[in-house]
Amino acid sequence: MANQHAQVQFPPSPQLTAASAILCKLQSIGHTAYFAGGCVRDALLQIPPKDYDIATSATPDIVRKLFPKSRYVGESFGVVLVYQSRIPIEVATFRLEWGYTDGRRPDNVQFTDAEHDAARRDFTINGLFADIPNHELDEHQPLTANVIDFVQGLTDLQSKTIRAIGDPQERFAEDYLRMLRAIRFAARLGFTIASPTANAIRNHAKYLGQISRERIGGELQNMLTGSNPHDAIFLIHQLKLDGPILNNDHQSLLEHDPLPILTHLSNQRLDSEPNIPFAYPTFLAGWLLDRFFHKTSLVPSLPHITTFLCEHFRITGIRKALSLSNETQTILVGILNLLPQLNGWSSFTIAEQKRILASPYFPHTLPLTYAIAPNLAASISTDADNLANDPAGISPTPFLTGEDLITLGLSPSPQFKKILDTAYDLQLDLSHTSRDAALDWLRQNHTPPPPASSD
Repeated sequence: MANQHAQVQFPPSPQLTAASAILCKLQSIGHTAYFAGGCVRDALLQIPPKDYDIATSATPDIVRKLFPKSRYVGESFGVVLVYQSRIPIEVATFRLEWGYTDGRRPDNVQFTDAEHDAARRDFTINGLFADIPNHELDEHQPLTANVIDFVQGLTDLQSKTIRAIGDPQERFAEDYLRMLRAIRFAARLGFTIASPTANAIRNHAKYLGQISRERIGGELQNMLTGSNPHDAIFLIHQLKLDGPILNNDHQSLLEHDPLPILTHLSNQRLDSEPNIPFAYPTFLAGWLLDRFFHKTSLVPSLPHITTFLCEHFRITGIRKALSLSNETQTILVGILNLLPQLNGWSSFTIAEQKRILASPYFPHTLPLTYAIAPNLAASISTDADNLANDPAGISPTPFLTGEDLITLGLSPSPQFKKILDTAYDLQLDLSHTSRDAALDWLRQNHTPPPPASSD
């Protein structure tokens, strides 16, 4: 029996206008059509929905005929992507699903009604619908709709609970990725996972590897770049998903919060500009280091990271386990290589310090340094500010190039790089303050000898 007493107000947006037009057109020819899932949940939580999905009694062929600017995105599942005012809106036919032999997709689909459609969804807070009571729409005004709740989603929203619809053991056996979705929603919204749902996740954790690594990596990235990465990873550890996510057998059976680096990173982000997430590789490096040092009972320090690189990182296959992009892997390795180097910061020359500050990995690495060695990080930040204000700056355009060496009469060779690196170091530490000074140094130190006489 549906609860239809609550109302929800959707804030005005182009997406809402487009979705409302589709929904009203479906209703105008006699079909049931509701806003569904995440947009209803977020609006009830006063979070502006990013997109709108529609669930309807209209079959996919009817939707396609009614909206010529549309295409199938899941024909066997009854999902059509409709373009309204060039805005894509997913329209899905109410359906039943059963038979998940791959732990991800149903083997069988049957079109049904709204109540049965709600019952096949993952969590109660995602099983809500909203019905527009009239078709008088104003794109500049909020839209009030009636909430239709077949699954007690309103109750769980009020109690801030993530609860699987129906039997949680069955819900996760249908789609193992739902285990990560539960954690992502709990961390993002600050909700608690209901005990039966949490227990079902623990029971099914070992099956997570049956999901594609790309999907696992995508969920993890969403968590680590979301609003509460620390709580997401803590739940991952509590529910025994850390080993399956990283595709190894090392489980962290934790009785207390073991994530000092992620805690610090999360606090740093709260203190920084809002809505600007730290890069995924930074938080991923923080988690890997937290997990490794806890497992080995080491106290995190910069020198220990060399041990981590040699004994742990390369053999766990992080890239394959998380389906990392080339860019993400490059930055992650850059961070983990740069971190231990910073331990010698005070002994570096000005040129060496500037080269580190100019590294593309430095902005990703400094937040981790604050978490591991805060005094060192503060010193580096102070030096960085001072060096940025000197006449040469941090990474000026080099005074000399390979063309200058060739003009001088030198033949291209591996020695070119050494000469140019030395010249650039002299430029960085202000020994060379002009191109003319650099050219004088080049002529004095590297002019090739005259050819030998044939006599």
